[in-house]
Amino acid sequence: MVSDSKQRTELLSGNEAIARGAYEAGVKVAAAYPGTPSTEILERLTSYEDIHAQWSPNEKVALDVAFGAALGGVRALAAMKHVGLNVAADSLFTIAYTGATAGLVIVTADDPGMHSSQNEQDNRHYARAAKVPMLEPADSQEAKDFVIEAFRMSEEFDTPVLLRTTTRISHGKSPVRLGKPRPASPARFERDARKYVMIPGHARLRHVAVEERLERLRQLSNTTPLNRIEMGSPDLGIVAGGVAYQYAREAQPDASFLKLGMSHPLPDDLIREFASRVKRLFVIEELDPFLQEQIAALGIEVCGKPASMRLGELDARLVAAALGEESAPAQPLADLPARPPVLCPGCPHSGVFYVLRKLKAVVAGDIGCYTLSVLPPLEAMDTCICMGAAVGNAEGLERAFAVAGDERPVVGTLGDSTFVHSGIAPLIDIVYNRGTTTIVILDNRTTAMTGRQDHPATGRTARGEQTRELDLGAMCRACGVDDVATVDPYDLEALEGALRRAIAAPHPCVVITRRECVLLRRGEERAPARVVEEECIGCGLCLTLGCPALSAEPGGPRGRPRAVVTREMCAGCGLCAQICRHEAIVLEQT
Repeated sequence: MVSDSKQRTELLSGNEAIARGAYEAGVKVAAAYPGTPSTEILERLTSYEDIHAQWSPNEKVALDVAFGAALGGVRALAAMKHVGLNVAADSLFTIAYTGATAGLVIVTADDPGMHSSQNEQDNRHYARAAKVPMLEPADSQEAKDFVIEAFRMSEEFDTPVLLRTTTRISHGKSPVRLGKPRPASPARFERDARKYVMIPGHARLRHVAVEERLERLRQLSNTTPLNRIEMGSPDLGIVAGGVAYQYAREAQPDASFLKLGMSHPLPDDLIREFASRVKRLFVIEELDPFLQEQIAALGIEVCGKPASMRLGELDARLVAAALGEESAPAQPLADLPARPPVLCPGCPHSGVFYVLRKLKAVVAGDIGCYTLSVLPPLEAMDTCICMGAAVGNAEGLERAFAVAGDERPVVGTLGDSTFVHSGIAPLIDIVYNRGTTTIVILDNRTTAMTGRQDHPATGRTARGEQTRELDLGAMCRACGVDDVATVDPYDLEALEGALRRAIAAPHPCVVITRRECVLLRRGEERAPARVVEEECIGCGLCLTLGCPALSAEPGGPRGRPRAVVTREMCAGCGLCAQICRHEAIVLEQT
């Protein structure tokens, strides 16, 4: 449990600070789906006993739960990464019309540079499109304080508020002054169908209210202390917010700044005032020219970064280069070798993709650790779009192949958490439309990619409490798939047999590969593999698994490299021993 500490300052990450801000703001319900860089917000919230914090099956469900709680009269928060807001957007755009009884804050954590994402969309556009306010903290102290302000704003203006962070704000740490939690004061839900039941006749009236609210929010943006002018040299004025403000301050400490903590609606009057006080106006922002284009539309002469810098993250050197202070940004540590991500030693997904490649299957993939199977040496995945897309993509590929006479097998692969997130509806689609697609659910008993969080099919809540476990096989049968097989992915013979049968079947099939994530088995006694040197012919077949515990060294027969097992890394899964055709790899006895 986290309680009020006598120590008034703590070093917190932005995510931890957001959770602290929610606690101090009196939040009672929080819901999220794990996704880097937002995951730690909900994890931290589970340590506050006064807050009901839950993992939801997906981001839309999380937002719907948070909205229901706010409608019921308690402050509520939903947290997700940037692409998660795509999933929740259907609810967001209508909640913007209805408002709620109590405060509702939605955290969207963008990922410039795509450290762990399939795109680097700029979610500031969501605030503008949904016509809701957006706040952007520039450090952990602001992350905490802005959450509190966001709830106040939400209730004053009867609107959901978007709080946008980026990876560096989410994960960077800075000192935070702690405060006391707001006393709980739940409001009573009052029935109001015209406000909360969005049939067209009611929605038309609410749209009028949204436009009126947007004008009042614009006036607020011009007066709120979240947006402030910091005058330095009048030769250069920089408009910036979030982490871009920190980079710009580092690159040009003597310049004048208009720091934007509330980036939507745009503080047009404040911008005009600031522009009149500086000789040259420059916008520093990551990703899209969101602020620059709006400022230019006001008729103000403004410069921004070159188009080439719309990709990836900024840093102080890039900002300096954009401002003309350097001819080109330095490339620190450029001579270091690349370290591409790999599946863990003993990962239960390795054998699955080894077999799928052996079967020459076209694989529609999804979001998870297993996406790394696209890299050498496995190279076994052909698509990866978004959560749950593998199922529909596989169905579409199979139908296209039927038209084209392409006889290659098609398989869709997705994880257990991803299946619960958004794989169920497209599986129903396959059955309903008389498809024959094979789907593989890679059940490693956790949401591994984001740090091993629980989900409905693990039987544990966000706080680790035991709950009803979703039976994935029964769910697939309930969707209409009669042919469901569960296999151990460490048993390659059984796995290959199950996949061959499923691919050949004239009806839809689901193969569930069930083996817990190797990181859940830390500390267990294991029998590592070893190479019998006199039997190894240096064929390299074992290396095609892509296991980091396997490598090769010179000195094998006929000048070939000999396989080597790094004992300290080996998880004892036995996959390499099964693959070796010469019994040159064996498992030691424990």
